[in-house]
Amino acid sequence: MPDQHGAWAMLAVPFLVGVLLAPRPRPAHAALFGAWLLGYVAVFHGQQWLRLRRHSRNPRAAGRHLRPGLVFGAACALLALPLAVLHPWLLWAGAAAGPCVAVNTYAARRNRERALWNGLAAVVPACGMLLVALRLGGGDLADGRRAALACLLYFGGTVPYVKTMIRERNSPAWRRASVAYHAVALVAAAWLSPWLALPFALYLARAALLPGRGLKPPLVGAAELTASALLLTTLTLTF
Repeated sequence: MPDQHGAWAMLAVPFLVGVLLAPRPRPAHAALFGAWLLGYVAVFHGQQWLRLRRHSRNPRAAGRHLRPGLVFGAACALLALPLAVLHPWLLWAGAAAGPCVAVNTYAARRNRERALWNGLAAVVPACGMLLVALRLGGGDLADGRRAALACLLYFGGTVPYVKTMIRERNSPAWRRASVAYHAVALVAAAWLSPWLALPFALYLARAALLPGRGLKPPLVGAAELTASALLLTTLTLTF
């Protein structure tokens, strides 16, 4: 299983916000959430297979991802097909995510998975799942628009922020860019709702104060899970 803590939070939080904001949470939400997670893992293994085939010197490295990709893909299909029959509009939602998945696949093929543009491309469909879950529960897409934008602001900011904590921890330019983004995100979030100013002010403080302190990746991941839980709570109470 992928060990990316931030990715799991990004997959779960927008979806859960959509479920909690929906007028009628349904059993179909559980099936859709399962298909969503299984699909992510299947795509992850498929992209790793593609990347390692081209870039690994170990001829067996890519093969380790083939069976998991097929198994998780089949499990995803078993959950997704009945949902598509009952709710055909889900096929359009899946198609809308296609360009972003294509970008991520291209990045994997070029061994550029850590590129900024690749991370941002992954954020878009994950945040879009808020609207999918909301509609599945009988909600109006307009009611979830501000919450989805808030998710985009937060998870979009995690891409440069995590770089300043790990791969670009010695780069002043990345740190300035991350702080600048979070300052703009604070203003935008406060415009969406004054209640969002509190968590986004904390996210700005985090981006300004934590880089350069030598925090280990597991601690960075745990902090991101906490920040994501704060976002989930704030959005659910606000909208």
